Amino acid sequence: MKTRKLGTLEVSEIGFGTMSFASTYGPSPGRDEAIRVIRGAYDLGVTFFDTAEVYGPFTNELLVGEAVAPFRDQIVIATKFGWDVDLATGERRGGLNSRPDHIKLATDGMLKRLNIDCIDLLYQHRVDPDVAIEDVAGAVKDLIAQGKVKHFGLSEPGAETIRRAHAVQPVTAIQSEYSLWTRDPEPEILPLCEELGIGFVPWSPLGAGFLTGKIDTHTLIDPKDFRANSPRFTAEAREANSAIVDLLRRVAADRGATPAQVALAWLLAQKPWIVPIPGTRRLDRLAENLGAANIVLTAGDLSEIQAIGSAVKVQGARLAEAMLRLSYR
Repeated sequence: MKTRKLGTLEVSEIGFGTMSFASTYGPSPGRDEAIRVIRGAYDLGVTFFDTAEVYGPFTNELLVGEAVAPFRDQIVIATKFGWDVDLATGERRGGLNSRPDHIKLATDGMLKRLNIDCIDLLYQHRVDPDVAIEDVAGAVKDLIAQGKVKHFGLSEPGAETIRRAHAVQPVTAIQSEYSLWTRDPEPEILPLCEELGIGFVPWSPLGAGFLTGKIDTHTLIDPKDFRANSPRFTAEAREANSAIVDLLRRVAADRGATPAQVALAWLLAQKPWIVPIPGTRRLDRLAENLGAANIVLTAGDLSEIQAIGSAVKVQGARLAEAMLRLSYR
């Protein structure tokens, strides 16, 4: 697989988001199967793996650490701090916590769970309104100086927050929701990333599975799956938003591809420093997603997607708003 750069950090042009193994989408597969899929991602060329302390909490980092141990030196591991988690028990206390002392203790826990000496990319998971971003950036700068972290990232920040953080500790990557049905980063965040030389990592690049074309108004969603409570996954919203999937199907048919591959190829075509991190529990779906790297969309394809996609009024609040109510179990 080809590589791209997030700032100065080189990674595979498509990464792998491992939150799917944290039961967020309902019951997750067993440990052995999860490890098989994660290692399969590496065998298929993925060198960029994304996790977070709150996925579980803690259990996802333990899983990822075990799965990538045989090839740890050949990959980039990204994880995240920022939710108020009891660092001894893993219990979520609700809300956010990016106090510098908490960040540093949380990082020590991440290193142990991942069984690594240094975190390649450490994100603040959500901006904490009670802690100045300069203090957050300063704490990560200290961790970088100590050799515990290599690169600093932010998830779901605003433009002003990015500028303020970057002035204290250069930001390597911004991770925010971005896809054909969530285009919020386009007006301000993407231009700012280009200006400052920051990479961009779209999470939920397939709209939590909706853009694959495998979910319709009749699809039953497990009550334990967070999508059961997401405004975009009501039956009415799914019917209204199906116009985007219809568009992807048309383009995919012309190129001998799948809707998921076209959705990911569209993201890759936006900027050379965009690296999506689709997640899946199945190795065959993983291989399908990675096939997007071989899909070359023409100027006509991109123009059609832009015109029709922009005209579709997506129904339902975006996933990030629903995710704020999650426990990430």
